[in-house]
Amino acid sequence: MRTISVDRYVIETLMRDLISHDKKPSAFVVYLWLWQRTHGESRPSVHQSHQQLADGTGLSKSAVQSAVKVLTRRHLVSATQASRTATPEYVVHRPWADR
Repeated sequence: MRTISVDRYVIETLMRDLISHDKKPSAFVVYLWLWQRTHGESRPSVHQSHQQLADGTGLSKSAVQSAVKVLTRRHLVSATQASRTATPEYVVHRPWADR
């Protein structure tokens, strides 16, 4: 089994903030999933549909959509699309590392 490295901040601070403060454990799960697909694979971004995120995390598609809204609002993830129907491209941010 391959391991990935996660910033200590993600576990010690962000997890509690998203789960306890924002009441969005799904946002934490989606953030970890996207982290693994980007930072964990040394890629700057990843294309994932909401359905692919739902399948990968075990969450419902609506929970994923809600989680992505929280993550983009908090500037933890950027999502861009070439067109309205295109699969989003996600970039996972580490704002605590930029301070």
